[in-house]
Amino acid sequence: PMPVPRLADHFQDLATQEHASRLGMWAFLASESLLFAGLFALYASYRVMYPVEFAEAVARNDLTLGTINTAVLITSSLAVALAVHAARIGRQRRAAMLLLGAIFAGLLFLIIKGTEYAAHVREGIVPGEGYANTELGGFGHRAFFTVYYLATGLHALHVIAGMGMLAVVGWRALSAGDVRRTGLHVELVGLYWHLVDLVWILLWPLLYLAKG
Repeated sequence: PMPVPRLADHFQDLATQEHASRLGMWAFLASESLLFAGLFALYASYRVMYPVEFAEAVARNDLTLGTINTAVLITSSLAVALAVHAARIGRQRRAAMLLLGAIFAGLLFLIIKGTEYAAHVREGIVPGEGYANTELGGFGHRAFFTVYYLATGLHALHVIAGMGMLAVVGWRALSAGDVRRTGLHVELVGLYWHLVDLVWILLWPLLYLAKG
């Protein structure tokens, strides 16, 4: 028989418990959005102060790699959305496979990002006192790449965390018989992954397209 979803002691029914779970996730996502909003505000203020240097620094980033990574994350979000639907209708193995695909997409994103980091390091473009690129040696250039490493590094940490969450709910989708709880877990983790995707979609034009 299908196991009954477990109701925590402090909830009166399952509907209230699920609503509280969704509300908690949205509150968490709001706090994460505020974290990145501070970086976007820092970028905007420095961009106004050093428009020429920021444009020159943006031109140094690899647009092709940045665009590929954007496509990779959008594809991963599609896989997660399909996984949520599959989990809701009881197709838990399909949900797990789709989540696995999203995890591989996240890994590909990190590999591409690491390739770009390595290219910057070879050019002496590193954060802090180790910055050694003379072609882009102005304060505005340094400010851009400081924000660049802060934003993309923090985003990469969120990608790693999201991959771990996807792995956990994917494993539960394979091993658990409770379709209702599995669907809720996939949905909540999916919301987090979509935020990670959205943040990159906002970073992409600022770090790769804004050359003018």
